[in-house]
Order: sequence, then C-alpha cells, then structure tokens
Amino acid sequence: MSSYFPDVSAIKYEGPDSTNPLAFRHYNPTEVVDGKTMKDHLRFAVCYWHTLCGTGSDPFGPGCAIRPWDQQGGSNVEIALRRVDVMFEFVTKLGAPFYCFHDRDVSPEGKNLSETNAIFDKIAAKLKAKQDETGVQLLWGTANLFSHPRFVHGASTSCNADVFAFAGAQVKKAMEVTKELGGVNYVFWGGREGYHNLYNTDLRREFDHLAKFLQMAVDYKKKIGFTGQFLIEPKPKEPTTHQYDSDAAACTAFLKTYGLDKDFKFNLETNHATLAGHTMFHEMTYSSSYGMLGSVDANRGDELIGWDTDQFPTNLYTTAQIMLVILNQNGLGSGGLNFDAKVRRESFEPVDLFHAHIGGMDAFAHGLKIASAIRKDGGLAKFVKDRYASWDTGIGADIEKGIADFGSLETYMLAKGDSAANTSGRQEMLENYVNRFMK
Repeated sequence: MSSYFPDVSAIKYEGPDSTNPLAFRHYNPTEVVDGKTMKDHLRFAVCYWHTLCGTGSDPFGPGCAIRPWDQQGGSNVEIALRRVDVMFEFVTKLGAPFYCFHDRDVSPEGKNLSETNAIFDKIAAKLKAKQDETGVQLLWGTANLFSHPRFVHGASTSCNADVFAFAGAQVKKAMEVTKELGGVNYVFWGGREGYHNLYNTDLRREFDHLAKFLQMAVDYKKKIGFTGQFLIEPKPKEPTTHQYDSDAAACTAFLKTYGLDKDFKFNLETNHATLAGHTMFHEMTYSSSYGMLGSVDANRGDELIGWDTDQFPTNLYTTAQIMLVILNQNGLGSGGLNFDAKVRRESFEPVDLFHAHIGGMDAFAHGLKIASAIRKDGGLAKFVKDRYASWDTGIGADIEKGIADFGSLETYMLAKGDSAANTSGRQEMLENYVNRFMK
C-alpha cells in the first residue's frame, strides 16, 4: 500500500528538551499521572472532517490545501475509500487511540436515500477492517444535518415535516453504523437547530419537535442495543443567529424540561464556550457540577476574530483548567479529547496536520501534569473548602439540609446581631498561586 505521509515516521516522545518538531515533548502515552497513563487520561481522537475533508477555504477564497489523496481524482466513492487509508495511516503514525466522524465526512450521498445507505455500508466495512488492523477505535459518530440544502430551515426543528422525517432516517443509519464500528459515544450537534428571525418562527413548537426527535433517538438506541453515551454539543450561534443548544446551562434546562437529562451528557467545545460569552473553565465546571460532562472538542478560538475559527489548542492555562475539571470528576468515562480543529489556511502542506496535532496533544499532556500538580499540592481545594466553611456547621448546615426557614433565620440573626463578617476572596493571590505551576 502506498504511503500518503512518506516523510513522517511514527511520532515518538522525546521529552521537554527535544527540538524535533515531529516529536512529543510532553505527551508520553505510557507515563502514569494520578494512577492512570496519559493515554487513558486524555483519550485523544482525530476528527475526520477538518483533517481529511478540510481544504483551507474561507469566506474570501477557495481551498488551497495540498491533499494528494483527493487530488488523485476518481468518483466520490473512490475518494472516500482512499481517505480511509489516509486516516488510519495518519492516526497510527500520530499514536492517537481514537477517531470520530460525521456520516457525510466518510461517505458521500447517492442519488437517493437507499443508495446513500448502501454507500455508507461499503465505507463502513472498510473502516471496520482498518480498525481491526490497527486497533484504532471510534470515539463517536454523528450525522451531518446541516450541510445539505434540505436542512436550510433546520433538521428536527424544520418547519417541514418531511425534513424531520429525513433527518430521523439519517440519524437511524448513522447510529447503526456507529454501533457496528464499536463507537463508544454518539453526538448530536444542532447545526441549524435555531432561528434567524422570530417573525417566522414558532419557537415553542420547534423546541417540542427537537425533544421528540431526541426521544426517538433514545428509543431506537434501546431497540438496537447501542450502549454508547449520547452527547449534545452546545453552541450559541453560527450558522443560525440563535441556536437552541446555546450553552451548557440552556441544554441542561432543556433536557430536564423534557425528561431527557438521564439520557444525555455534553460534548463541550472551547470555541463554542467563548462564542457563548463563557470561558471553557465555566462550561466544564457547570457541566461537571450537574454530572453532565461527557467529552471535549479540543480546540480554541481567536480573541480578535468573532467567529468559530476552530484552531488547535496551545494555551496551557486553558488545557490545565480543562484537565483540572476532568481530574476532579475522575475522568471522562467513555468520552475523550477530540481535535475539532483545523490547520490555518496558510498551513497547506500535509505535514502541517502532524505539527498541529502534536502541538495540541502536547498542550493537553502539559496541562494534565499542571492540573495534577495543583491537585497534589491541595492549596486551591483547601482555599475553596475554607471559604465555604460557614455552610458546614450551624445555620449554614441547617439551610443546606432544608430545616431552616425565614422565621428561623430571623431568630438566628436577632440573637447573633447584624454582624456578617466577610473575608477576602484573594483572587489575585490565587492567580499567582496557579502561575507557580505553569512550568
């Protein structure tokens, strides 16, 4: 079999002093941190869409990426089959244990649904063979319900019932293929589930339809015996003005309102968090607090650009914060760190895909070590515990236990007096404290 990356060997760990751009400086898959190997902590996944299907196009120009596997030509199906070889060569040389895809990333549409499904089966058979050959696993599958013109008004929230039906058929097939390939999660991202203009939108009806769609998915999951975790990926805008899965809090409220909260967790993305006006630390902490954190899209945005730039993660503060939350909840379970990120338009050669992923994997491995050191030191956890000490005994404990009421609070304050002395939050001291571990 021909190599698509002939000048790249398997990427190895060479340590922090290495100057080799095609080597890991921090990601050592067998290194044990907090009782688990880095490979088990981080569960890295390569995404199909940006890595193999991205061309470097942007709103101001067509793609300029050099992608020999596509430029050899052939039918859409022939190109799709060739991409399978490229993906598994790339993932195995990189040393990532997982990959993930949208259905239309790996398999093109045919002239009708029947032909489309048949093509998908053909591609899936080759994916399965390559998984068996390499040991690489599927972190998650999902369906692209946003690119085709039929989804111009959304998928499950479309004003057209036929579109809802088509979307259901498409998700049914994507779930079946994900199960066949041993996928350990399945993701729902509502790319066009939202609105541009409320003048033409029945908002409550669309929410109801979205809930019905997800319940159908839950029912079918049980019917086929799929044991993977369902994940929802929040995003506030783009391509719609307002998307219904806008952030972790909105998704939690939606799922609880419709009784779906036990069936779903979240796949959080850093760039989506910042578009929602949050930090990723906030979205991670909120989701984990409610037992909803399931997986992570590992990327970042550009503070100077107001859209979803999907850049590779390089900020150690962000990766350390993400890993701190993950360690505090004892891991992601079946989830992982998926690089939903794309090389910049100017980085158009195939080798740039390696440079980008190596940097992202090293940034998270470094962040893991920083987070582990912060937890081992214990100073941050102790400060938070001490700050809330008044809730552990006395009137605070009574409030949390639900045995206090306004009358008892009044009685307590009349006896104690009006004094309610606060202590400093020490924000700057804590920021300095975290800086001590950034090395």
